[in-house]
Amino acid sequence: MPRAVLAESQIHPAVRERIAQHQSTIVAEVQQAVRDHAVVVVGMGINPFPRKARRALDAARVPHHYLGYGSYFSDWRRRTALKMWTGWPTFPMVFVKGVLVGGANDLQALIDSGELQRLLAPALR
Repeated sequence: MPRAVLAESQIHPAVRERIAQHQSTIVAEVQQAVRDHAVVVVGMGINPFPRKARRALDAARVPHHYLGYGSYFSDWRRRTALKMWTGWPTFPMVFVKGVLVGGANDLQALIDSGELQRLLAPALR
């Protein structure tokens, strides 16, 4: 599933490094969490959907790591870098064993179908 991303050859060399480093700290923090934890929820305050995802995981007794970044009016620039990195437009962003599985509703569908437990079976043993 290729998605449109501006090719490096279409970016002037003078700005490539600035683009590569833009908000790289938050992206690196999420990448590290995704490497370190089987399930990661990335969210923000006030938005009810990250809370919905975490409650669904708690109800399914699935341990998870949560990273929260600001609220609607704070930290939005940093969160935008995560949206650009993943291509996922909303929060939460839920990762299972290093794979972005979507948001709260997508996670609930995985729980309801039993697929989440199958994905995690080796990690939960």
